Amino acid sequence: MNEKKVVEIKNLMKSYGTKGFSTKVLKGIDLEICRNDFIAIMGPSGSGKTTLLNILSTIDKPTQGTVLLDGKDITRASNKELSKIRRDKIGFIFQDYNLLDTMTLQDNIVLPLSLNGVPGKTCIKKADELCAMFGLKEHVKKYPYQLSGGQKQRGAACRAFITDPEIIFADEPTGALDSKSGKDLLECLKAANDSGRAAILMVTHDAFSASYAKDVYILSDGQMQCRLSKGSDRKEFYNRIVDMQSSMGGDFSCV
Repeated sequence: MNEKKVVEIKNLMKSYGTKGFSTKVLKGIDLEICRNDFIAIMGPSGSGKTTLLNILSTIDKPTQGTVLLDGKDITRASNKELSKIRRDKIGFIFQDYNLLDTMTLQDNIVLPLSLNGVPGKTCIKKADELCAMFGLKEHVKKYPYQLSGGQKQRGAACRAFITDPEIIFADEPTGALDSKSGKDLLECLKAANDSGRAAILMVTHDAFSASYAKDVYILSDGQMQCRLSKGSDRKEFYNRIVDMQSSMGGDFSCV
């Protein structure tokens, strides 16, 4: 099947510091992400996971190489173009929710659409659809302080999906959640990806979280070392990820 290519990364390099005293963090990354992909990036401390995520999500720029998002090279885009790309093409899920305490969950979710002038009825309809998928129908009128951590994070995920982005970038989305809340979120992300809503790229140190992805890429010393692909059994995939972690020393904490 010819899947739509959402992101294409070519010879991506990133260095910090000045000439003669620079540190190479990324050393020639090549990667393609298609519309139906759910990818987890893992790696030991200092491997470059966060740097890669920051570049792909337009927060940082590479030293060399290209990043094509929906066919456009975002490394050469103007600030105005990048703002439009973030608004229309990208969704973000952070570890700490980033919900506004003075707004209901529903208002938090529809905020990106409201800021873009989308009619209220359209906003509510889309929010209701996502809240049903993410198990939040009974909580839409509550404020963040009335919600559990898992409910807040699923709300943040709904907000990320509501603009119909090409790709969701998730930075340790289960890092602040207990095991049940983390599993609930991952099940919802998998369902959203399976339904074709968006590609997902997730940075995580957690093998259990990574086992919900379709492919896991291991980043080490600034280079992609290997790719693990899921079969039909998530538990078997989890065991393979754990084995890979062990073979690399087991230190996959997020940096």
